[in-house]
Amino acid sequence: MFIAVLAAACLWLSFQFIEPIPPRQIILASGPATSLYHEHAQRYVKLMARHGVTVTEKMTEGPGENLALLSDPGSAVDIGFVQGGQAETQAANGVVMLASLYYQPLWIFVRRGAAVDSLAALAGKRVSLGMPGSGTNALGEPLLAANGVTGVNTTFVHVPTDRTQWMLHNDQVDVALLVGGVRMPAVAAALADPALDLVSLANADAYPQRYRYLTRRTLYAGAIAFVPPVPVRDVALITTEAMLAARSTVHPAIVNLLLETIRDEHDDQGYFETPGEFPNWDQVDLPVSPDAIRHKRFGPSPLYKYLPFWVATFVERFVIIVLPLLVIVVPVVQQLPKVLNWRARSSIYRWYGELKLLEREVAVRRGELPIEKWLSALDRIEHAAEQIKTPASFASESYTLREHIRLVRSAVLAKAGAPGLDTLGPDR
Repeated sequence: MFIAVLAAACLWLSFQFIEPIPPRQIILASGPATSLYHEHAQRYVKLMARHGVTVTEKMTEGPGENLALLSDPGSAVDIGFVQGGQAETQAANGVVMLASLYYQPLWIFVRRGAAVDSLAALAGKRVSLGMPGSGTNALGEPLLAANGVTGVNTTFVHVPTDRTQWMLHNDQVDVALLVGGVRMPAVAAALADPALDLVSLANADAYPQRYRYLTRRTLYAGAIAFVPPVPVRDVALITTEAMLAARSTVHPAIVNLLLETIRDEHDDQGYFETPGEFPNWDQVDLPVSPDAIRHKRFGPSPLYKYLPFWVATFVERFVIIVLPLLVIVVPVVQQLPKVLNWRARSSIYRWYGELKLLEREVAVRRGELPIEKWLSALDRIEHAAEQIKTPASFASESYTLREHIRLVRSAVLAKAGAPGLDTLGPDR
């Protein structure tokens, strides 16, 4: 019974610390159909399916909407693409970064010949700022506001990124802001358009000093194409980083699987990335997931290296459950015979101690003798000795105790002047 209770207690403690079974389906908030986020999401769907995890893509306007979905318990979105510069928003509560993926410059396109070299110079113009919820809107609006460019003195036009080039050509806007990787279709098309210029920010070095999630990067002349050269001159840009983010409650096993899955998806060298720089776990602005930090330091569990994901998950849970039983219950079971022996011996020796005191009192007492008290004490000790249930290995100790009781009784009767036990018969 004791072993069963102890085993139950160990199991209860194990289940207090063990994570629930990982979900077999997660929801990923991506971006518009023309975005790199959508391309990444489609690859994640295929890669995660190999491990038995279904990734359902939820297409959105981009990082701004994704962050809001991640912070909304009712949205059911588990992971999503976000970008640096969003951590200060209320929607960032309860959202953590799993990894940063690549640099995302703030691209500023104008018609060729326009004299623009700063965000402040956009005041009074018609500026395409992306759709609400997009990465362009999430990053561009606060940076413009910091430069005194607001909806009061400037016309903000919200259109999808794939329409910005057309809007510039048709004089619908004066400036188009885009946030995304170089391979983003809208960015690639605008860079290759000879009618458009890419703005080089004269004060690009100042932004990283004020915003920790921004860095300065240079797109060198001819980096995109040598003939004709694209860009035609070195361009100073400010960049943030694209991140894969998640609710802080996402299962650690899913986090590890995601990080292993995307490890080779974002390690290529782009125009601004160095080989092996991404994925990266250095904080951009969102707090980094503790599970991601553990993965960075120690890598995946060996179980996940050599076993299929769901088999490794089962084995891991089994180990967590069984280990306390091995550590606690097995030693207890091994020590149990010693404990039982000690209890049996102690129950016998307890009466030996009382009998020894009585024997000494009988030996040294003079004058009026409390014969009845002594005999009553002996009867009580003898009755208690008969009730002791001892293993067979302790039968000799129990028998010796009863013999000792008989000897003390004989001494008491001798003091009283009565014949010894052998002549009194079985009753006394």
